Amino acid sequence: MRYIISKQNKKIKGEIVLPSSKSISNRLLLIRALAKKSFEIFNLSYSNDTKDLVKILKSESNVFDVGNAGTTMRFLTSYLANKPGDWILTGSERMKHRPIGILVNALNELGVKIEYLEKEGFPPIKIHGINLKGGNIEISGSISSQFISSLLLIAPTLTNGLNIKLKSKIVSKPYIDMTLNLMRNFGIKSKWEDDHIIIKKQNYKSKDFIVEADWSSASYWYEMAAIADIADIKLYGLKKNSIQGDSIIAELFEKIGIKTSFISGGVHLIKVPTPLIKQFEYDFSDNPDITQTMAVTLSALNIPFSLLGLESLIIKETNRIQALKNELLKTGCNLLVTNDSISKFKNNNIDTNCTNTWNFNTCGDHRMALSFTPLAILNKISFNDVSVVKKSYPGFWEDIQKIGFDIQEIE
Repeated sequence: MRYIISKQNKKIKGEIVLPSSKSISNRLLLIRALAKKSFEIFNLSYSNDTKDLVKILKSESNVFDVGNAGTTMRFLTSYLANKPGDWILTGSERMKHRPIGILVNALNELGVKIEYLEKEGFPPIKIHGINLKGGNIEISGSISSQFISSLLLIAPTLTNGLNIKLKSKIVSKPYIDMTLNLMRNFGIKSKWEDDHIIIKKQNYKSKDFIVEADWSSASYWYEMAAIADIADIKLYGLKKNSIQGDSIIAELFEKIGIKTSFISGGVHLIKVPTPLIKQFEYDFSDNPDITQTMAVTLSALNIPFSLLGLESLIIKETNRIQALKNELLKTGCNLLVTNDSISKFKNNNIDTNCTNTWNFNTCGDHRMALSFTPLAILNKISFNDVSVVKKSYPGFWEDIQKIGFDIQEIE
């Protein structure tokens, strides 16, 4: 289904209950599966990725299709490697182009046998699961932090635990911190010294848990607030002392005039008069998932920028660096991109006088649809595939209509 989206004014006002974090939810599901006694997870994410993981963990099959869910693919690879039996993990065509060799090599070092069923280093894979003993391994953190989190989650269940040596630059480090933080909540002690993470054999303690709202999803509301002329919006479910690295979004948007106040149950966003910064530069190595939000926002505000540390974006649901360049070019904004950076120079601006609809391709990526939607405040837009938001924010289209966006459905 295709949507044409518009907004009659440049005012954003309302109250929104945000979806819960799928990053937290998916980690909790693995912890619960590994714990000896089950526990309740309240406010579990209703994203497609999380719903699919729930089904897989309950399934009695030995063949699992994770679709386009990278976290599910990586987490299940380690989980099934430590579960006696033969298992097949596959996914979408895009998933078959997302590397998994680094994780497979690490698990092979621990004694499991994993075969590639098509292309070397990529899904689908066949896992001959065993009771892993654990021990010492080395793994690169330069491709995906999910590889490391995947190993950490099973570490306490291994006879000898794990001593993981991290090689090279670590991308998305806050997600590793999130994993260790959640494990600590369930009684798992860990030690991170220099480039080593050490976890001894322990038992997960069962306790009920409430999942907080998703800061990545909040970023699109910050973007709307920044692009609008007037913004006054309350977002419920967010925590001030969040374990999510993307909570940095509040600090980043303060630089462009969005004030965040923590209120009971969430945050209150207000757009305040402030001189626009002359240039924005930031290294997104720790927070790659909000790159699209910032790139589109800064382009809409005609602020020159340089976004760095983006090497992990080329292996996401799409090559997000190239996708940003291609789609923003339709608005008149021509970005300079490399394999790990995106830049916009002065006077290379979005054409705000455009009268034609901007027709965007979501590229099969939920974050493309979510981050480009706020541009409807400036000009009528359309998307070729609107179902992609179900991956992380299923209720997004309903939520934006609550605050005045118009949506026309076209078959």
